[in-house]
Amino acid sequence: MPRLLIAASGTGGHIYPALSFAESLPNAWEIEWLGVPDRLEIALVPKKYNLIKLKVGGLQGNIFRKMFDLCNLLFASIRVSILLRQKNINVILTTGGYISAPTIVGAKMTGIPILLHESNAIPGKVTRLLGRFCDHIALGIPSASKYLRGCRTSFTGTPVRSEFFLDQSLPHWVPIGEGLLVVVMGGSQGAIKMNEMVRNILPWLIEKGCRVVHLTGKNDCFYKNLDKVKTHSNLVVRQFSNEISALLQNADLAISRAGSGAICELMVTKTPSILIPYPTSADKHQELNAAYMASCGGAVIVHQHDAEKDILKKTLSNLIDSNSLNKMKSNINNCDHLNSKRKILDIVNSIN
Repeated sequence: MPRLLIAASGTGGHIYPALSFAESLPNAWEIEWLGVPDRLEIALVPKKYNLIKLKVGGLQGNIFRKMFDLCNLLFASIRVSILLRQKNINVILTTGGYISAPTIVGAKMTGIPILLHESNAIPGKVTRLLGRFCDHIALGIPSASKYLRGCRTSFTGTPVRSEFFLDQSLPHWVPIGEGLLVVVMGGSQGAIKMNEMVRNILPWLIEKGCRVVHLTGKNDCFYKNLDKVKTHSNLVVRQFSNEISALLQNADLAISRAGSGAICELMVTKTPSILIPYPTSADKHQELNAAYMASCGGAVIVHQHDAEKDILKKTLSNLIDSNSLNKMKSNINNCDHLNSKRKILDIVNSIN
């Protein structure tokens, strides 16, 4: 019975792809999960996977703090190497982030093969520094390979949850009618500046007959001076939804940040999009994520701007009036972004 260790921690962008892959494996696989205390994996990882918690962080602060963190990293790597032997692990999958560093080093200590999945267009720091010590790196976006010279890489795409591949009807709470359905989503924490841009044009969108679902995120549900619009039958405002797959499958257009998870979900559901990259994302990776989807012809990029400006409004108007959305959907269909779980499993089997 093959035994797999998954090291994925911290954010949904690291955890959800690993979780999606784990759920796709045959029952013959035994899975251990390595995470960090008090992070998102505590809530997300199912109890059927044994969650092992390892305290580890990045190299932050001044030189003395970095030296202290480096010592902790070395001790954590030794603990990982002991764990790998105790659990008789055959192969490792990690998705980047802090937990990947001691996992990669621990794998090299024990000689156990390791696959790293990098979902962003610009690999994270751990991937760039330690990727060469991995047996293989699976890429969510093909252009990431140019940052990983000397590494063995393959484009696989990024796994998404199985419900994104199942035909789903429109959720009952979404406005129905003939108008275009626009879904706005800025991530679980919200995207306050992006939300302000959208709020500024909501009266115009409603006037054009569009139906709008605005998922604000838990940190932003403020609709000042928009009482008339907020109560309109064609607008639904929620902090979040656990029916994203059904929403995107039925949406005519999405307005979204450009995290790797959102990009993959939009491409799998073939949803034409206006992407507003988070301007201070690490290494500007959201800019390049958005550029990838735009290069496929499925998205238009709008940079974050003051809500009072008309850039987002003009972009929306051009897309709607030029009837470009069907063409964008067709363009996405021509991109190779499917079967990522099978491709990753093929790599796992080849290095195991």
